Amino acid sequence: MIHRLYTLSPGGLVAGYAPVALYRSVRRGVPLHLRARLGFGAERLNRPTAWVHAVSVGETIAALPLIEGIRRLAPTLPPVVTTVTDTGAHVVSERLGDGASHRFFPLDFPGPVRRVVEAINPAFLVCMETEIWPNMYRTLAERRVPVMIANGRVSDRSFGRYRLVRPLLRAVLDHVTVFAMRSEEDAQRIIALGAAPERVFVSGNIKHEPLPEAGGVELWQRLLGLGREQRVWIAGSTHRGEEAAVLDAHAAARRDCPDLVLVLAPRHPERVAEVAALVTARGWPVARRSELPRERQPGAVIVLDTVGELAQLYGIADVVFVGGSLVAAGGHNMLEPAQRRKPVLFGPYTTNFREAAALLVESGGGILVRDGGALTAELTRLLADPVLRAKIGGLAHEAVAGRHGAVKATLDLVERFLLPAGTP
Repeated sequence: MIHRLYTLSPGGLVAGYAPVALYRSVRRGVPLHLRARLGFGAERLNRPTAWVHAVSVGETIAALPLIEGIRRLAPTLPPVVTTVTDTGAHVVSERLGDGASHRFFPLDFPGPVRRVVEAINPAFLVCMETEIWPNMYRTLAERRVPVMIANGRVSDRSFGRYRLVRPLLRAVLDHVTVFAMRSEEDAQRIIALGAAPERVFVSGNIKHEPLPEAGGVELWQRLLGLGREQRVWIAGSTHRGEEAAVLDAHAAARRDCPDLVLVLAPRHPERVAEVAALVTARGWPVARRSELPRERQPGAVIVLDTVGELAQLYGIADVVFVGGSLVAAGGHNMLEPAQRRKPVLFGPYTTNFREAAALLVESGGGILVRDGGALTAELTRLLADPVLRAKIGGLAHEAVAGRHGAVKATLDLVERFLLPAGTP
């Protein structure tokens, strides 16, 4: 019954990437890849595969160590990674190369789901984060294909919404073989929504895992045209409404630090031109990352228009602000700069990373800034005191380093619940 209701009313249990989200994508100028997402033209794979789904860039990057682990556990199952966005697809291509193939995830309607499942021929599906796809999960259950929700979380907002449709949601969750949740709170919430307790485990947050080496700081300085002693701050994953505060803070900080460089990384690549125009309107030249290295004009703001480099670029920063947090976007991954030993600033809207934000604030490795004025004040204070920067960055790293182990715990569940019998 739930699947009929969901199919007849595409908004259903979760907007997902059904009509409402598609409309938003059109407004933002995001490519839809409708033919692929309707399941047409996909090459059929003859042997079973290990299917990992990650919506976009953040989820895909988080999934990389998990994918590598699955390749070691099941070398005879070629990995297939699906995403919804071009940027996620780019990460798959750049980071995994020939080690995995990429497809776009289907729209969650019976026809597209059936066509894509038949083409991918999965031995199992690992779905990053807590994504609810009723038709997909039902189709896989009918084919006896196990499903894992990995790095699962249930935000305050989602929990409130899902409780309204708990009887219907439970039927969908019954099709999920195992839930690897980030925290005990997330585990209790998914159980309250209808997941069978014996299928729910606390594996930890994969985003706490150590990052690969960023490459030499000197190399990145050369690529961006920076001096060896030049101070740099990065505003990462910013949203509309935050860049004005970032540029205000930059203008104020440059009064005491005239050679200060800002690397501004909008969360959505399709906003690069918009963000560049905001910088130009302030009277500063713009240097796009894709155009470097070349001679960069004095005072230029570097706008990051490439995908998958932000976590590495944090290594060159003296101070990092993580966006999506001065506006009600839920925040983004502040653990990445913490792992690079950087003092981390973020705003009050961190519901998507509530545990990480609390961890950093409690440890002294992160600083909550309530508004643009506080951002300016903290940025100026940190830039003026290298000893303080090093101390706060060290505390941030120590806080995160004590939370490793989520990838191993998740892979243990993959081996226990998902791998076909006899998999070498």
